[in-house]
Amino acid sequence: MAFIALEGVEGCGKSTQSSLLTERLNANGIEAVLTREPGGTAQGQKIRELLLDPSRELSPRAEALLYAADRAEHVAEVVRPALESGRWVVCDRFSDSYRAYQGAGRGLDGIGPISTWASCGLEPDLVIVLDLPVELGMKRIGGSFDRIESAGIDFHIRVRQAFLDLAAAEPERFSVIDATDSVERVAELIWDAVHALSDADRAHSEGGGR
Repeated sequence: MAFIALEGVEGCGKSTQSSLLTERLNANGIEAVLTREPGGTAQGQKIRELLLDPSRELSPRAEALLYAADRAEHVAEVVRPALESGRWVVCDRFSDSYRAYQGAGRGLDGIGPISTWASCGLEPDLVIVLDLPVELGMKRIGGSFDRIESAGIDFHIRVRQAFLDLAAAEPERFSVIDATDSVERVAELIWDAVHALSDADRAHSEGGGR
């Protein structure tokens, strides 16, 4: 089993690539569950609607606590049960989005322990960051923006840099992929990263690890 999260700025293609990866895993005989944050549970979907509604105003701290509440329910109801049953989990955003958006984007210090407490310490085995210039991501979205997408260019630039900083700090857990490439090419690079994770886990097991 493995827990994989796809991260990145708005418009980077996470949702598309999360779906493609889940389909490919299942096609290769690996039972995988696709989920997302926020909104991976019935309760979480209500939180998602509140968080993304552009007509609502939320303080940064209230926003952060709502994301943590969504994560607590998501882990308890979806992620941990799937992993404990031996299935893989592919998640469209998880705790590193919290660090990037609420931490760097909103400028909130000390939120890491809140996320860790909400998830009972669960973190992805592999985090795939789909890196994309902010302006290109916004152009890809087009149309009307939700509350988070409307936060402004400077906010999203901070978020993008935070993802890159997180990846640089934990290169063994992160894979940064250029999301300006074609959907097909990005999917292949993601598949390569997943293979590398599987190979590393196999070598660790054969060497006396878990």
